[in-house]
Amino acid sequence: MNLIYAILLLSFSVLVYVYHRNRKTCRLPPGPWQLPIVGYLPWIDAEKPHETLTKLTRTYGPVCGIRMGSVYTVLLSDPKIIRQTFAKDTCAGRAPLYLTHGIMQGYGLVCAEGERWKDQRKFVSNCLRNFGMVKHEGPRREKMEKRILDAVDECISMLRMRAANEPINPLDTLHHCMGNLINSIVFGKMYNEDEQVWQWLRHLQEEGVKHIGVAGTINFLPFLRFLPRFGRTIRYIVDGKEKTHQVYRGILDEHRARIEEMSGNGNIGIESFLAAFDEEMRKTSATESGHFTEPQLYHLLADLFGAGTDTTLTTLRWFLLFMAAYPTEQEKVQSEMDRCLKDGDHVTLNDRIVAPRLEATVSEVQRLRSVTPLGIPHGTLEDTKIGDYDVPRGTMIVPVQWAVHTDPLYWQDPLEFRPDRFLAEDGSFFKPESFLPFLTGKRVCVGEELARMILFLFAGNILRAFVVSVPPDEVVDLEGECGITLVPKPHRLTFTPRRR
Repeated sequence: MNLIYAILLLSFSVLVYVYHRNRKTCRLPPGPWQLPIVGYLPWIDAEKPHETLTKLTRTYGPVCGIRMGSVYTVLLSDPKIIRQTFAKDTCAGRAPLYLTHGIMQGYGLVCAEGERWKDQRKFVSNCLRNFGMVKHEGPRREKMEKRILDAVDECISMLRMRAANEPINPLDTLHHCMGNLINSIVFGKMYNEDEQVWQWLRHLQEEGVKHIGVAGTINFLPFLRFLPRFGRTIRYIVDGKEKTHQVYRGILDEHRARIEEMSGNGNIGIESFLAAFDEEMRKTSATESGHFTEPQLYHLLADLFGAGTDTTLTTLRWFLLFMAAYPTEQEKVQSEMDRCLKDGDHVTLNDRIVAPRLEATVSEVQRLRSVTPLGIPHGTLEDTKIGDYDVPRGTMIVPVQWAVHTDPLYWQDPLEFRPDRFLAEDGSFFKPESFLPFLTGKRVCVGEELARMILFLFAGNILRAFVVSVPPDEVVDLEGECGITLVPKPHRLTFTPRRR
């Protein structure tokens, strides 16, 4: 025991020495009093971390610093400073967290940095453009729009059947339809709803997001993984990763078998990330493959499916819940579409111009219920400056979206649901500078335009088909549950077919 106390005392002394030395040699951002070793972790509300960190930014300013276990962290809550900071190459890394560096080992896209990240981001961006993620009309966009509208039609048919006689929780339906759309884009494969593998993948995604949120403490105090409670969480994440990679390997084998079967019968269209990545692997030998390897492929596919499904699905769930909670705003969106569109017509991407209130309402939902309320943390690759402060290499930078999107400096009555704040005087859609749902800078969400396309088409066509309402005698809960993303609590909604 004496040896343990001696080690703790020595560790504390070293931390105090380093802290005071840094204070003398550089100007760190202001922050609260903290404990040695664990830093500010004991004061962070595990269920509402975004609210805890927002309070810190309100107290110590738009650039403030805390230590989260072994990781020095800078919180940003000024949109201008966030834009300036994330435009720098020095701030385009990932923080040295156990999840990104210990479990994911820097593979994929979300956890990658340096040359791997640049190379893979360019690959993903090119694929998305080739698949039809473009802002202007043309054959490629029309093809992507059709893929989305096919998923929308399936979703509406399932909602009409399942909600015909009673209120339902729409999660399973939305997850299947939107998830299958992402499956087609990422893997070139779609599943029947009752297929066991697909049911398991959906469950793993829902639970994995929660577990990774719970495992946050392990990111900052990796030695906790040796304790039973945290060890079980890590095993769940690692086992889930390995099993999904096995599924991906099976899909890759299926794809390669199709290529062999069709060899000599013309080119096979490359319409999925898996097919495009495999094509890159075929072009190069094992010694020249660079970042196009099977381990990178499996991690990248997981990132693309997870990020593509989770954030967009969660935003749509919040949208429908807010429409049910604010029927007057729902009616405004529906009335605008009824005026602009003929009976029986789909809402299409071209309707963005004539139906700006729909996009404004989706944006207000994204503002008031930031799906990633703490953004996606960045890391400094070398010593740098943020504003007037010195920030050392290896710092985690957290863009506190919740703080930005609920700050009265930028939004009048920020906690009120007001879609009109996204409409200009002439009625057109207006995007304020302080609106950062997809973040900004070097690591801005690479699929932003695709997400906007999916949300517009799903949200618009569901509201064209149904009046969404809260069942009688039930109370709407708009608080949410926070893991990596802020998701609605389990709820039921009534979907009543509209008569036009």
